[in-house]
Amino acid sequence: MTNKSHFKKIIIGAACFMMMATGIGMVAGQQSAFAATTSPASVQENVATASSAPEIDNVATVSSASAQKKASIIAVAKSLKGKVTYKFGVNNPAKLWFDCSSFTKYVFAKQGISLKWGTAAQSKQGTYVAKKNLQPGDLIFLSVSTPGKINHVGIYIGGGQFIHNTIGTSFNGLLISKVSDYSSRYITARRVG
Repeated sequence: MTNKSHFKKIIIGAACFMMMATGIGMVAGQQSAFAATTSPASVQENVATASSAPEIDNVATVSSASAQKKASIIAVAKSLKGKVTYKFGVNNPAKLWFDCSSFTKYVFAKQGISLKWGTAAQSKQGTYVAKKNLQPGDLIFLSVSTPGKINHVGIYIGGGQFIHNTIGTSFNGLLISKVSDYSSRYITARRVG
């Protein structure tokens, strides 16, 4: 193979790579890979074209922003531990009195995500998530009274745990529990935002 033929294949490969990467929103950084195999004049043309092209979504940026938002949701929820009181059918942000779903509604609203009030309504928002694919910030829905009927919601915080607003014989407010402790009551999960 001649040097000229080899150089031509490198340029074609780099151009294909540039087109593929641009198609999935990865324009930034590819110019340096392209620059390694092209002349300075063509790099200048590509930089000018890329900067004048309409902006396209960057999947990595969106994912990073979403992860930051989810981390903030969890941080807000945890910061309210010891401050929130459980009251059935109540949504009183001024006094931090919530039921389980008004608590999730309040926490998600702090990050600009609008949830409806009520476990049944929230269980239809966003997209379905399989239990094995839970990610921090996902809503998990449980049955705590009528078997098989959604009537409780919490926020998955990672590590097999979730935070929820609940009441017990000696407890009232936010609790961090293991999902596995609720395996017989677990119904579904949703990803919103």
